[in-house]
Amino acid sequence: MAQHPLPAYFMRGGTSKALMVLKSDLPTDQEQWAPIFCAAMGSPDPYGRQLNGMGGGVSSLSKVCIIGPSERPDIDVEYTFAQVAVGEQRVDYRGNCGNMSSAVGPFAVHTGLVSAPTDTTTVRILNTNTNKVIESTFATPQGVPQYAGTLTIPGVSGAGSPIELRFIEPGGATTGKLLPTSAAVNQLDIPDVGEFSVSYVDAANAAVFLRATELGLKGTELPDELEANTQLMRRLEQIRQHASVAMGITKTVQEAAEIKMVPFVCILSTPQENPTLQKQNVPASDLDLVARVISNGQPHRALPLTISLCIAVAANIKGTIANQLTRPTSTGEGEQRLRLGNPSGVLEVRASVERDAQQRWYAHYGAFDRTARLLFSGDVWVPKHSWPA
Repeated sequence: MAQHPLPAYFMRGGTSKALMVLKSDLPTDQEQWAPIFCAAMGSPDPYGRQLNGMGGGVSSLSKVCIIGPSERPDIDVEYTFAQVAVGEQRVDYRGNCGNMSSAVGPFAVHTGLVSAPTDTTTVRILNTNTNKVIESTFATPQGVPQYAGTLTIPGVSGAGSPIELRFIEPGGATTGKLLPTSAAVNQLDIPDVGEFSVSYVDAANAAVFLRATELGLKGTELPDELEANTQLMRRLEQIRQHASVAMGITKTVQEAAEIKMVPFVCILSTPQENPTLQKQNVPASDLDLVARVISNGQPHRALPLTISLCIAVAANIKGTIANQLTRPTSTGEGEQRLRLGNPSGVLEVRASVERDAQQRWYAHYGAFDRTARLLFSGDVWVPKHSWPA
């Protein structure tokens, strides 16, 4: 089988991994990218393992980041995120990946898109999926990204050099509105499924929030337990599809079934002892809120970073499901710190949320620290028929 080389880097960003590709190495027509990315990652794979490509069989390991220079004077690089489905020939550009955003700044310096004349560098990134700006600040001794360090993050073994990500004005990334229905709480009535109290919030990515107890859950279930409950997973997918219509992301549930990335489904519960995949139990006193997230149809093994930001913003909007369940001392206007219990431990997020002059909720920014690591660089070989003639 004839193959075509695609220059690429492979990087971990936060709790995800992705191929990092320069936009200049791809066809100019974005419509031609999907077959290339699917072939590179090994999709579609009916076995769910992506052994014939670079993917890892789960959504957090089946990603591509495309980076190039920007013509905007206030932006250093532009970044497009591509979520590659595992079992289907499908690539979704409807949202951003916060975890992989942490790798974009170091990649830009490593490839010479951005110079690093000082020991600390801030790269201003425009995410084209959401049209939102991210500021990435990280160590660059001798002008190169530093990956070694002492920061540990839940879900990743070892430690790394901190990368501060600040998402500027994240509200309305998917729908154009921080509260797509303008209400903090909504009633979602799905025939033959049930009626649920939910919150629709769109910050960095769109999400639908609901109480674990409304699903008959404790809220501390681990991913394998959730995924094994096929009736629950079908129910959550129906909730996601109907929420997509209610938020204005899609016009019909049939259309929502085809767009799987957004909205994310967030299952929330009050601070309680949180079991982890490492067989540890985080005490309730170390948490402000407990979250489980369904990402691209799968229970996430940690937390998607953009949705962690969305949770933190939602927790500071009076009346939302997140706000009702969060430890009261962790909410309020101005910058607040939120400790999120998740299947891999505790993730700390900072968010600044206030009311504007018209008493509308406004998110100034959300921020957190991540680590990243360059794993390899070279060529990814894809079947020649996937590359345009």
